[in-house]
Amino acid sequence: MVDNNFKPAGFLDIPVPKGIDLVQAINDLKKAKNAIILAHYYQESDIQDIADFVGDSLALAQWAAKTDADVIVLCGVDFMGETAKILSPEKRVFVPDLNAGCSLADSCPADEFAAFIRQYPGHTVISYVNTTAAVKTLTDVVVTSTNARQIVDSLPQEAKIIFGPDENLGNYINSLTGRDMVLWKGACHVHERFSLEKILELKKKHPYALILAHPECKSVILKISDYVGSTSALLNYSIKSPAKEFIVATESGILHEMQEKNPDKTFIPAPPNDSTCACNECNFMKLNTLEKLYNCLKYEIPEIFISEEIQKKAIKPIQRMLEISEKLGL
Repeated sequence: MVDNNFKPAGFLDIPVPKGIDLVQAINDLKKAKNAIILAHYYQESDIQDIADFVGDSLALAQWAAKTDADVIVLCGVDFMGETAKILSPEKRVFVPDLNAGCSLADSCPADEFAAFIRQYPGHTVISYVNTTAAVKTLTDVVVTSTNARQIVDSLPQEAKIIFGPDENLGNYINSLTGRDMVLWKGACHVHERFSLEKILELKKKHPYALILAHPECKSVILKISDYVGSTSALLNYSIKSPAKEFIVATESGILHEMQEKNPDKTFIPAPPNDSTCACNECNFMKLNTLEKLYNCLKYEIPEIFISEEIQKKAIKPIQRMLEISEKLGL
């Protein structure tokens, strides 16, 4: 979490110079300040295009841990910036807009999660990476959608486990592993609102399209899907599959990279149930823009600050995740 003693603005709202080549200016600033730009797959396409590395949460965490850059600009949401700062406390870490929060992380307040844990003594606490730094301090091992199943499987079969905060992902992992993990009832607002009826209508119009879904989706969506996986897994599947059409049930930002890697294939965003829009976007992810990225690098604000006490506690479950992932070859 951002240090309560430091209250930066959500972003620096200063107009950029007219006529400026933002891409060139950002690249010049990045070089001058020995900075690296990391972007999540759910970012706008122009952010993905200018980033040094684009990936899912696990890959971004790994890159943050090994970069030699002095400055990390994390184009994603706030918990991703926190994770980068936890792994690299000696580096300066920025997020172009600190208003870019996460509905899933917000669904799991640390004090309420701590009280929940106390109800189940003797349980190993597994937390999804989409959590605040404070929640990570209560955690034994962090997971992502890429490695959650494998990390759960690496624990003894008799182990008692608490899994939070994504209930849909937890239910999915339970179904794959035969576990009976105790689940915190949290959810991602994007993956919660996919419409089964609208997806089935799309399938009728595109009968040969394969349905790809993120495990944060509700079980009814997962049951009709041809493949379920993390964002990076969905991307890799689209590359390897001989199919030419895909209906994609995750945040629509991933379609940019899917199309880049598969110019001869068609990708159709799965629609939400509460809108006439044909795609499903995370309004938090889309808060980051090239203009904000430019101001972030130029004026070096807003910056992520985490207390030393929280950093030392929160890094342990992340390191355990990275160690297990490396051991399992993930």
